[in-house]
Amino acid sequence: METRAPFVLVGAFVLAAILAVFGFVYWLQNTGGLGPRTSYHVQFEGSVPGLLVGAAVLFNGVRVGEVIELGLTPDSPRGVNATISVASTTPVRADTKVGLEFQGLTGVPVVALEGGTQVTKRGEMPTLVAERGAGQGMTQAARDALRKVDSVLTENSGALKDTIANFKVFSEGLARNTGKLDGIVAGLERMTGATAPPPKITYDLRALQNPGPAGKIINVQWAIPEPTAVAMLETQRFLFSPAQEYPGFAEAMWADALPKLIQARLIESFENYDIAHAPLRMADIGQTEFQLLIDVRRFRIAVESGPVAEIGLSARIIDKNGKVVASRLFEDSEKLGKLDPQAAVAAFNAAFGRMARDMIAWTVQAL
Repeated sequence: METRAPFVLVGAFVLAAILAVFGFVYWLQNTGGLGPRTSYHVQFEGSVPGLLVGAAVLFNGVRVGEVIELGLTPDSPRGVNATISVASTTPVRADTKVGLEFQGLTGVPVVALEGGTQVTKRGEMPTLVAERGAGQGMTQAARDALRKVDSVLTENSGALKDTIANFKVFSEGLARNTGKLDGIVAGLERMTGATAPPPKITYDLRALQNPGPAGKIINVQWAIPEPTAVAMLETQRFLFSPAQEYPGFAEAMWADALPKLIQARLIESFENYDIAHAPLRMADIGQTEFQLLIDVRRFRIAVESGPVAEIGLSARIIDKNGKVVASRLFEDSEKLGKLDPQAAVAAFNAAFGRMARDMIAWTVQAL
């Protein structure tokens, strides 16, 4: 005996499940649920881009209903009519403000209601009038703003052109009368008692000019990198021991920072000895067979014992593998005839010349 399936019961269960799903979805989409609803007419003047039937209706940012009907106004080409259904407990008034808001990254439009104090009459469907430009998006607002800016520029193009021309004439006049302006500024400084700072005087260190005839020739590729020094020696000022200011030296300065100046004059001294086999700067070539590394220990004027110009350099010759081939400390000094920049430069030149001669002889023998 075959068992008949209860098709009627199964069909009823499936139908009930479908109705329950539809009811649940309807309840989710309508925050008022199945409670009492109230409908309102909304009139928009202008376009409402992206607004669809079923779009949410917000009151003070809270969802209270949805759009149930949307269409064009027959007697107004720019008008749009909409019908919204909201929960009856929503405090909508005759003067409630209506607008569009765009939510999320995609800019989904929703009808936004806000405020209101006038009570509507019973028995009729209230009509709410949206604010002018309520449907205008950010893109359209930017276009309108740019259009207004363009209109202002177009209307005042002549005045702007004249203003730019006047600036050009003014700048050309300033350029032609730079000398007169400098004289006016100088006159004002004299009137106010201000004095211009004295100009800086630059002094150079002289390389060894006559190192003698080249004896042994250096048949290797070598270089003198920029010497190392403590921060105090990375300067163009004249240094003193003990450190203090002396008259006449405030405006005096070396032609370059001391390590770079010493490097340049040592290379020039070796070039005067043998230009064909002179050292290079490390910036001139990548890898060399040997390097003469210099560390500046002293380059100062010792006042307590003279005054005396003192120079102290430590030198090391290393090969391309970093092995020290030879090392030596070079020190020399020269007394100053008097404590002024010219005498100081002459003393430094004398001491440096003797030191460069000794360094050339030592380097030639080591290499």
